[in-house]
Amino acid sequence: MKKLLLLLALGLTTLSMNAQDLRNSSNSFIGKIESDGTVRNSSNSTVGKIEKDGTIRNSSNSAIGKLDSDGTVRNSNNSSIGKIDSDGTVRNSSNSTVGKIEKDGTVRNSSNSAIGYAKGVPVKYAALFFFFDFFKK
Repeated sequence: MKKLLLLLALGLTTLSMNAQDLRNSSNSFIGKIESDGTVRNSSNSTVGKIEKDGTIRNSSNSAIGKLDSDGTVRNSNNSSIGKIDSDGTVRNSSNSTVGKIEKDGTVRNSSNSAIGYAKGVPVKYAALFFFFDFFKK
């Protein structure tokens, strides 16, 4: 019985870790990032992928950018278009703050207003979705 309860608890933990929904400020579902880095929109269509090495791909699997290990976001020309700091602050290419992903997954714009929620989504992935144009269609 204890083993069964432990397996159930582990299963629930795994499920909640894989639930990486992206929501707008009204808490409506707008997309998700799956555990393999696949990015889907609210219609469950694949709009891109973030690979383990940081390569950002569009729905046609073309490389359209890169997320460097230091948080620098690059476009397809390898030009820096922004940075995601370790505290979740998101900056544009001019080093101006455009928003922040808080530890609880709340996404805030530069005016500190909540614009969305990304609970359980890695901070850098959430920042790519909300603040950069890679996955907009």
